[in-house]
Amino acid sequence: MKRWGARLLGLLVTVALVAVGLLALYAKSLEPELRQHFEGGRWAVPARVYARPLELYAGKALSPVELQVELEELGYRQTTSGRQPGSWSRNGAVFHLSTRGFAHPDGEEPARSLRLAFDGGQLASVTGLDDRERVGLARLEPAVVGSLHAPHQEDRLLVRLEQVPETLVRALLVVEDRKFFDHHGLSLTGIARAALANLRAGRVVQGGSTLTQQLVKNFYLSADQTLRRKFTEAVMALLLEHYYEKDEILEAYFNEVFLGQRGGRGVHGFGLGAEFYFGRPLDELSLAQQATLVGMVRGPSHYNPRRHPERARERRNLVLTLMARHGIIPGDEAREAMAEDLGVVADGQRHQGRYPAFMDLVRRHLQRDYRREDLISEGLHVHTTLAPRVQRAAERAVDSRLAAFGAEGLQAALVSVSVEDGEVKAVVGGADYRYAGFNRALDARRPIGSLVKPAVYLAALREPGQYALGTVLSDEPVTLRDREGEPWTPRNYDGDHRGEVPLWEALSDSLNVPTVRLSQGLGLRRVARTWADLGGRVPNTLYPSFVLGASEHSVLEMAQVYQTIAAEGFRTPLRAVRAVTDSDGELLSRYPLATEQAVDPASSYLLQHALEQVVARGTARGLRSWLGDTHGLAGKTGTTDDYRDAWYAGYSGDLLSVVWLGRDDNQPIGLTGSGGAMPVWGEQFQALSFRRLNRLPPAGVEEAWIDYRTGRRSGPDCDGAVALPYISGHLPAESVVCAREPDDDDRRGFWDRVFRR
Repeated sequence: MKRWGARLLGLLVTVALVAVGLLALYAKSLEPELRQHFEGGRWAVPARVYARPLELYAGKALSPVELQVELEELGYRQTTSGRQPGSWSRNGAVFHLSTRGFAHPDGEEPARSLRLAFDGGQLASVTGLDDRERVGLARLEPAVVGSLHAPHQEDRLLVRLEQVPETLVRALLVVEDRKFFDHHGLSLTGIARAALANLRAGRVVQGGSTLTQQLVKNFYLSADQTLRRKFTEAVMALLLEHYYEKDEILEAYFNEVFLGQRGGRGVHGFGLGAEFYFGRPLDELSLAQQATLVGMVRGPSHYNPRRHPERARERRNLVLTLMARHGIIPGDEAREAMAEDLGVVADGQRHQGRYPAFMDLVRRHLQRDYRREDLISEGLHVHTTLAPRVQRAAERAVDSRLAAFGAEGLQAALVSVSVEDGEVKAVVGGADYRYAGFNRALDARRPIGSLVKPAVYLAALREPGQYALGTVLSDEPVTLRDREGEPWTPRNYDGDHRGEVPLWEALSDSLNVPTVRLSQGLGLRRVARTWADLGGRVPNTLYPSFVLGASEHSVLEMAQVYQTIAAEGFRTPLRAVRAVTDSDGELLSRYPLATEQAVDPASSYLLQHALEQVVARGTARGLRSWLGDTHGLAGKTGTTDDYRDAWYAGYSGDLLSVVWLGRDDNQPIGLTGSGGAMPVWGEQFQALSFRRLNRLPPAGVEEAWIDYRTGRRSGPDCDGAVALPYISGHLPAESVVCAREPDDDDRRGFWDRVFRR
């Protein structure tokens, strides 16, 4: 008997040793995957794309409404004091604002409490909220405007454990794993308690998994409820606890836990969960909001506060009750938190790429320097030039005007650019700009009509010995022959011929016949060279109709051309990305300003004078309906044959926008540039604060009184005299006799004759 007992004991010991050995071997086989995944790149983190930081300084063109747009984009809360980080208050034209500090490629920006005072469309003063000391420059952190991810990819915003509020950490532990800091990955008491509860219920009502086991399941394993999977989970949990500190495991859990679904992408981690559900950073969540997120861990879909608010509220209150019971918060704080609304942001749209046309431009830029897999997995930070207030004004203008026109199938595209540095501030890719699709701002190439004319007149003004603003051009009918010998007779938009017109008026009234005659005198190649200098793409074959805008270009290409015009002849390649940093904030790429003087300052100044006349009294004078005072604005309308395309390119001293209206099937839309595209521009700029043109004449330019009819020198008191800038040394040699007897035509007022009233 003793011998059998000894044999049995020996057998059991042998089996146990073999089992331990097999377990050790199995654990050893799991170790490489476990360590590689945990120590290497744990997650494929999409690149996050940021708008530009908003600069605040006295004298900045910015209205209170525009500031509120920016604060809304950032998820700032309106409070009674504006003294909490990420909050603001307003009393008339005075704001109290507490900003969040942030790191940026341009330097660190501290958190500040500010007092902002506005005067109309200008920021009048920026001072400290408490000391009232003047602040020279402050910046609001850049808003997250999208991410670059693969379809169905997980999304998360990584946080460090020290960034997680202590109350949130303690709430999670008390709800999910109260013995977390005591066990080694498995909780036998937890398993026993769960087994008993499940036996009593006759079904699975309680889990016994520790946080470590939950992390292992989410991190490495499937959701299959098999014994093998559960066994592997237990072994890996023990290994994880053996190799890593509790804080490392806890931090990984906070970034891994699944908290919902955004379209085809999973929302992982408390950092992104805070932004997705509450529109604010994790460290700004209220107690009630922290409890809501903790409650969702048990079942993100079941306790989704958007879909099931009552269920989510009950769960949140249970979490708050446990927090009070275990001394995490006082009972009265728990009761106050229970009385709060859920506070979920209504649309859940933050960071979903609300600006797909702009994101398209960013993506194309980055693909030049970065691999796709790096963009969707390395957690890069992309710092762009987007200005939310400009983008929002553009979208609203497109919405408003398209609704007013009411034409089915009518499409729109718009690009806004900073005049000074060529930074793209806004892109609208179509009438339904909220969704990605065909990006008309970048990819639709359409005839540009009269938007090409400034290049023709600039080519002439670059020849001061032959042409000036006062030069008289012929507006008599003309017929040319194309390369096939077919006759081509250009016509003015109204079918009339004015005999003779001064050069500046031919441009401001967008007359076709004088433009064609002028180009014939210059030669098409000279016009094409000027077009190229402005940044335009020159067609392979030049036809006379090129000077009337027969060539096809995108809205973005036209924005480049007009940026050079607006920037006094300095051509700056348009850019949508300023810099890229890695997940730790280290600079990877910077895309600095690159500027080239493409047009001499004197010729550029003369052209700008003529384009200001377009707005003052030419084809864009209707802008007064939106802006009232239009001084300091310049632009050009464009309309193509049969009213298929309507264009307007216009600018102030600091902002340029190009607008196109048309149809994808190229059918007529019945709108001109001034009747269709210009109102969109007018409505956008009506919503914006901007700096007006106030350019002083450059060296070598002087003002002269010129006779409107003859282009000769005149005097300020002479009938028909108009003051025009001229290049010094090239003023007309001849003068008119001022004191002549006025004829019947002269007895009408000057501008009556100009406008043929």
